[in-house]
Amino acid sequence: MEFLDVVRRRKTTNGPFLPDPVSEEHQRLLIEAAGRAPSQLNSQPWRFVLVEDRATIEQIAEISGTSMTTAMSNGTFFERYKPYFRFSQAEMNEKRSGMLFDKLPAPLRPFTSQAFTPRGQKLMNLLRVPQTLGDENRKLVAGSPLLIGVMLDRSENRPGELSSFYSVFSMGAAMENIWLTTVELGMGIQFISFPMEAPGQWERIVSLLHVPDSLELMAVYRLGYVPEHARRPAIDWTSHERKLPSQFVFRETCETPQQGWDAPAGP
Repeated sequence: MEFLDVVRRRKTTNGPFLPDPVSEEHQRLLIEAAGRAPSQLNSQPWRFVLVEDRATIEQIAEISGTSMTTAMSNGTFFERYKPYFRFSQAEMNEKRSGMLFDKLPAPLRPFTSQAFTPRGQKLMNLLRVPQTLGDENRKLVAGSPLLIGVMLDRSENRPGELSSFYSVFSMGAAMENIWLTTVELGMGIQFISFPMEAPGQWERIVSLLHVPDSLELMAVYRLGYVPEHARRPAIDWTSHERKLPSQFVFRETCETPQQGWDAPAGP
């Protein structure tokens, strides 16, 4: 099935994009896909801002790079996400989630065994590893031909009320539609997350994009075309990056794991 092939090829693009601008036709297709997502009572609480202006992208890139340097320097990144790091292929094979430490940026690899220790943090700071990583992140975001800011209507996204859950759920569906559409268009996409990790930096992006008080900026993504060789082949459950169905699906009650689905599904 063609759609299943698209799902299996979905990925986060951690590398650079081609410099080519994203065509208006493809931008419209991405937004159409988002707009066709389900939402509670057809409320469609999502809003999007498309950013191609180089000056704005450069400023967001600077914010992202600076935020990464801050998060790496003060140790909050490692402390917050250490449950997701795997230090061996065997551990990755067992957990089937998180990130194998040998896939981290090259400047971090020498610190694998001591990344979570005060001594390791001090040594990384002394060698300016956080600054190196921040600069690499800045260049990655700056090299993106298109950014998409995702916002929610505050009249629908009311914290503490059920409508807030519905809104966030709907936004997730809209973004997954965009994500899958990028596969078909030969594009890549990545969440620009580090401005959320450093105090005050997310507010800078909100101001930069002139987000009105009636909307809440929830996420920013970078998008662009990826080189042919960087496009992901279709993968199945044999990949050690994904949990097997028996690890997250139950049958009838949550006491009985699903059996018999761990082998790859047919075409």
